[in-house]
Amino acid sequence: MTNPAAAGGYPQGVKLGVDVGTVRVGVAICDRDSILATPYKTLDRNAKKNSDVKLIARLVEELGAVQVFVGLPRTMKGEEHSSARMAGDYAELLVAELAGRNQDVPVNLVDERLSSVTAHRNLHEAGMSSRNHRKVVDQVAAAGILQHAIDMQKARGADVGSRVTAPSPSVDQGAGGVDASVPGTSGDTTRFSDNGRQQ
Repeated sequence: MTNPAAAGGYPQGVKLGVDVGTVRVGVAICDRDSILATPYKTLDRNAKKNSDVKLIARLVEELGAVQVFVGLPRTMKGEEHSSARMAGDYAELLVAELAGRNQDVPVNLVDERLSSVTAHRNLHEAGMSSRNHRKVVDQVAAAGILQHAIDMQKARGADVGSRVTAPSPSVDQGAGGVDASVPGTSGDTTRFSDNGRQQ
């Protein structure tokens, strides 16, 4: 299957947004017309068995999703630290899991600065107590990531973010990376070297 972005367009249909944390992973979905992103569910992060990654891959299959956006945390100065590396690793795990299920669904990393801050503020403004934020804030943040991505796709008429590629056995280092052919959103300049580390 060819990459829809290669023709200057972007995938049309249901899409997922993912907010990766060390303890929880938020998931959001949008409608087939990519108009509105909606909080969907919060998963417990299982770094040993990656059961959450498998659940997201299964969700992609069940919904017939055409694309997944994973939030890439950056500081306000645009710097990337351990949380960004974690998001990149997670995206690679998801790509590998999808490939193992014969699902050629693009996974793109997109800038998610302030998504969690905005999610907390929106929940507070909606009258939810801070004690209850934890239950839903990750999926609300994921919805913010997804909404930003689909809005940018429509505004640009092109795909956004940095597409993550699956680890290839033909590469000596066997590491995944990012397809530079997909134009990034503003500030999305994440690249991976052959050993899978950010440059």
